[in-house]
Amino acid sequence: MMEDSAPASRVEQLAQAYGASMRTAYGENTLVAPSEQLISLLETLRDHPEARFEQLIDLCGVDFSDYPSSLTEHPERFAVIYHLLSVSRNDRIRVVVYVAEDRPVVPSAVDIFACANWYEREAFDLFGILFEGHPDLRRLLTDYGFIGHPFRKDFPLSGHVEMRFDEKKGRVVYEPVSIEPRVTVPRINRQEPNS
Repeated sequence: MMEDSAPASRVEQLAQAYGASMRTAYGENTLVAPSEQLISLLETLRDHPEARFEQLIDLCGVDFSDYPSSLTEHPERFAVIYHLLSVSRNDRIRVVVYVAEDRPVVPSAVDIFACANWYEREAFDLFGILFEGHPDLRRLLTDYGFIGHPFRKDFPLSGHVEMRFDEKKGRVVYEPVSIEPRVTVPRINRQEPNS
């Protein structure tokens, strides 16, 4: 028989000791934590007998730059979101850490959850978020010579360069983008009603 989930209020009490606040979003409990307390909070959520969130199932970066400030409660442009699973209690929790645009750095969680290694590399590659203490922080999905971070909202849709294989040189070459930038706003053609 499956044990009931620990009450959100008990997990919230644990998290408050680390400066985190609890809210519910989309039916899932979410802790908003300061980055300087992140590692201690994650260790507590993993090891405390009333929490036991043993598994990191996902870590991702988010860019909130195009959210209207009047409609959002996000204090910074970037956030790192950790999705934790308690297999023993059949429960989930989300931990959100906001990072400043001018210094997007959070501590690495690799020592707590080994699978964070690839997730953190992905967030670094796509968003430019740095993970302090990561053992091998380098690009994962883009080319080593890639300029920029493609999941940032201000990254151009066509990119900065295009690449192709040059038969004469026998290697890949980089060239300026040859296509015109597209406008992604749909065109609406309306006909005036007949009078």
